[in-house]
Amino acid sequence: MKILIDTNVIVAALLSVNGVSNRLLTWLFMQDRKLLVMSNTLVTEYEDVLLREKHRSLYKDFSTEDLTSFIDDICLISHHQKINFLWRPFLKDIKDDMVLETAFNASSDYIITYNQKDFHGVEKHFGIKIITPKEFLKIVGAI
Repeated sequence: MKILIDTNVIVAALLSVNGVSNRLLTWLFMQDRKLLVMSNTLVTEYEDVLLREKHRSLYKDFSTEDLTSFIDDICLISHHQKINFLWRPFLKDIKDDMVLETAFNASSDYIITYNQKDFHGVEKHFGIKIITPKEFLKIVGAI
């Protein structure tokens, strides 16, 4: 199984240690194989969003170094995917297209996001299921 986690889930995980997004990341770090897929563009997106001032003010307990280390740790538990095929434009937002391209090139089973409507048509055209963190944790029996 391969999964891709949208940036909004990562932000949610930092905002609430008791939330389902945080639980998802904790579950991923406990796995003995790499389930998460990552690309250079997705790492750049994580960095851009997590280090934005408007987000930093929401989780001020984390320094820039903490956040950078966190992203590095996510990379360590991820399968690094080279992008061979581009599908732009398929979705309304170019950043969502980048997520789709990474998931497609990695043959991901799931894109985990809170913005399911932003990925309209992906399951039909690419066979990648778009689900929430809670739905995924139910599938794997973690909740």
